[in-house]
Amino acid sequence: MKTVFAKRFVSLVLAGGLVLGAAMTLSAQAEVDAGLSDYERTSGVSGNLNSIGSDTLNNLMTLWAEAFRAIYPNVNIQIEGKGSSTAPPALIEGTAQLGPMSRPMKSSELDKFEQKFGFKPTPVKVAIDALAVFVHKDNPVEGLTLKQVDSIFSNTYKRGGTDLAVWGDVGLIAGWAARPVSLYGRNSASGTYGFFKSVALKKGDYKDTVKEQPGSSSVVQGVASDLGGVGYSGIGYKTSSVRALPLADQGPMYEPTLENCLSGDYPLARFLYIYVNKKPGAELDKLTYEFVNFINSKAGQEIAVKDGYFPLPAVVSVDTMTMLQ
Repeated sequence: MKTVFAKRFVSLVLAGGLVLGAAMTLSAQAEVDAGLSDYERTSGVSGNLNSIGSDTLNNLMTLWAEAFRAIYPNVNIQIEGKGSSTAPPALIEGTAQLGPMSRPMKSSELDKFEQKFGFKPTPVKVAIDALAVFVHKDNPVEGLTLKQVDSIFSNTYKRGGTDLAVWGDVGLIAGWAARPVSLYGRNSASGTYGFFKSVALKKGDYKDTVKEQPGSSSVVQGVASDLGGVGYSGIGYKTSSVRALPLADQGPMYEPTLENCLSGDYPLARFLYIYVNKKPGAELDKLTYEFVNFINSKAGQEIAVKDGYFPLPAVVSVDTMTMLQ
């Protein structure tokens, strides 16, 4: 079953007049699309830029900010990443111009914004993420189905499974068979928490035994120090101490690669966003526009790749920047 992510990507490619196979061939190499534009410095860019939102995007936002300030030394950028749910209130209250989120805004969040401003915020796609299920590097499990993932992390079993509490329940033998599965996850302020709950668990409830962590790096560190550990986090937080498992929805298992994300074969693929306050028919303020323009350029997407995420195809970048004009 192809994901909603894949369907949206296909529609963008077709709207851009490109051949899907060609676009995927360019991107499958985990290199930036040659069709992305070079960023061109412009005059009159200065001031303060505040970003409040996603922890998943925190490191990447910091790297983008550092590179942007190298171009515009008169710009000051403050980054706070405590979770995607902190982005909508910050945009509504005007304490931030940038609201990074690892999930789309909920209808309730959109409604509150619209009640304040009379229009909805604008979502800007900034990178592609494979939400990964990590295990300790020495764990021999080959991969998991989403039914197994649901049975490991949830107590409501919306995918029709039963409780999986030891690694023998997913087929491991010898010294692994009786080893307890130790769960690591995010807290409810996290967009990753919400995305995983919605997609992997089909909106089921998490087990009480999930050790909720304040950030993505904490999840990975927990799994890395726990031989029986398993947790979920953005692919950009992968380290040599953990493995990102191949996953299957209905059919074969697929690695969390860009090619498998774009095709829809990897079932936990997602766009990462920055939401901005742009009134329809009005120009976005120059500082915010140029920062987003830099992110969607070849240089910005090269930074995304270096931080472990996947770059946007050029057709997605063009569609995004056209929407902001």
